[in-house]
Amino acid sequence: MRTWTRKNSLMGVTLRSELDAREANVLRSLVESVLGLLDERTKQAPTDELAELTGMQTGDSTPPEDAALSRLLPDFHRSEPGTPDADRADINGALRSLHEPEIIADKVAAGSVILDTVPHRGGKVVLSPEQADAWLTGLNDVRLALGATLGVDADTPDHLDESDPRAPHLDVYHWLTWMQDSLIQALAP
Repeated sequence: MRTWTRKNSLMGVTLRSELDAREANVLRSLVESVLGLLDERTKQAPTDELAELTGMQTGDSTPPEDAALSRLLPDFHRSEPGTPDADRADINGALRSLHEPEIIADKVAAGSVILDTVPHRGGKVVLSPEQADAWLTGLNDVRLALGATLGVDADTPDHLDESDPRAPHLDVYHWLTWMQDSLIQALAP
């Protein structure tokens, strides 16, 4: 992938880069995987009679068990042990039930922008600033999911031993990080 560049023209600002076929395939696959996780989470939400009457969509009130989904859909409220609200798990359940469908919809929309703008066989990518914002959201979601799956934390080295089965995936994680950073730099005026 080439570094993102910013072009100003009479038609407005565009952000441009280029992916080879392999990079486009990897990116599409990762985004599709994240969208699949989110879709599965949506399908697992319980049916709510009030939601059916009002049209207001509700989500699952329980946190996801999958590490990647848990990272994409974290708790809304974290209590400190020993505080009066430490035992109030219902806060997270209620907030999750109310807001998770919208959060998932936003993540799916961002991922869909990436899928719509990545050429299937590689090639030039030209984005509007709004599409670039969606790319940043979608890339971040893919990085979060991949990082959670690989167990990336502050103590994870930049490079793993070749015998570590996570090594090639960590390289992809770093590539996504670079791509996101390059796009942020190009968006900055």
